[in-house]
Amino acid sequence: MVKFGLQFKATLENVTKVRPLGDDFRWFLKLKCGNCGEIPDKWQYITLVESVPLKGGRGSASMVQKCKLCARENSIDILGDTITPYNAEDNERFKTMVQFECRGLEPVDFQPQAGFAAEGAESGTQFPEINLLEKDWTDYDEKVSESVGIYEVTHQFIKC
Repeated sequence: MVKFGLQFKATLENVTKVRPLGDDFRWFLKLKCGNCGEIPDKWQYITLVESVPLKGGRGSASMVQKCKLCARENSIDILGDTITPYNAEDNERFKTMVQFECRGLEPVDFQPQAGFAAEGAESGTQFPEINLLEKDWTDYDEKVSESVGIYEVTHQFIKC
């Protein structure tokens, strides 16, 4: 089993603690089969809530799938205790936001969507419904009369 870290990078304007919200947050990934190299065209999502038993009683994973090309059974598990917010001091630098434990799979792409949250850097105002599908998000913090935003969202995967 191999651990991969999803590193997040963005430009933050007057916000901090950008994070996935809730155990039902959907991590949309493209996964490559480690056996044959097949990468399906469709996005697949995994959540902390979902848990599937592994064959042979070896525990469980967030997702177990059989490769459509080589029929190998592979799995990926979200390591919930590794989920970390992206803060103002991380601005414009890659930071590992979550780690995945993979058996036979390798994450090759990530698509941020709805379900992110953040808070005002100075006001503490909560912004619970952030959608990063467009790689940018803007709003207005009425407590401090400032615009807030998350811009130029990008990512990379690293082996941990």
